[in-house]
This record gives sequence, C-alpha cells and structure tokens, in this order.
Amino acid sequence: MSATPIISILNGPNLNMLGTRQPELYGRESLADIEALCRGHAAALGLGVEFRQSNHEGDLVTWIQDCRGRAAGIVINAGAYTHTSVAILDALLAAEVPAVEVHLSNIHQRDSFRHHSYVAKAARGMICGFGSHGYVLALDALARLIKGSSQT
Repeated sequence: MSATPIISILNGPNLNMLGTRQPELYGRESLADIEALCRGHAAALGLGVEFRQSNHEGDLVTWIQDCRGRAAGIVINAGAYTHTSVAILDALLAAEVPAVEVHLSNIHQRDSFRHHSYVAKAARGMICGFGSHGYVLALDALARLIKGSSQT
C-alpha cells in the first residue's frame, strides 16, 4: 500500500443520474458534487481517494477485487445491486479490505425488497438516510479503522 492510505469509493447503477433523478428522494447534489465533498474530507483525514461509478455489475466486481492488497478501505454505494448481487458480496469478502456500505436514502423506509442488503454481510457497517453526508461518515469510520489497525 502507498504511504497515503487509499479509499476506493465505488458507486453503482443510476448514481450518475444524481441531481436529476428523483431529487425529492436522492437530493439535488450531483455525483460530481459528492466526489468533491469526499476528496476534500478525505484529504483532511490524510486519506487518498479513488472515486468511480458504473452501471455494470462486472465493473464493480473488478474494482472491488483490485482493492485487495492495495486500498485501505472501500466505501460502496452499490445502488440496486445492494439487493441483488451475490457477485458483489463475494468480491467484498474476497477483497479482505474493510468496507462501509452507504445509501443516500433510508432503504428501510422504502419498498420491502430494498430492506435486504447482500453488501451488509461483508461490510463493517451501513450508513443510510443521511444523503451525501453518509459518504463523509463512511470516510470517518474507515479513518478510525485504519488508525486503529496501524496501532496494533
């Protein structure tokens, strides 16, 4: 790993439409706005960030696999794949990198099929319902985990 711990922030399907897609549910911030927020906050925490989005499950799986032995942590908003993708779950388990699951909306207040998360089985924690601030909270959580592991 590099001297500056890298956090891979991975975003799934339809998150490229933030700001225009159902703003009453997801807010008016674009994914670029969230990326800028994350980069600024990560820098203040002494972390580097790689920020990616794909509408394709295989891209997300490959990016997760690439984190193994290279990234210090993963923030993942898998979008709808949260509720359907065993492949993403398996990749997260194989990566052996601490992950935090993020959702802009509170998935537990939505359709019942959204209440189950495959990602949760592999994540150290889940943050949902706080909009873009959830990404900040996830970075804070990973920074604490990384700091704690470096003291052992």
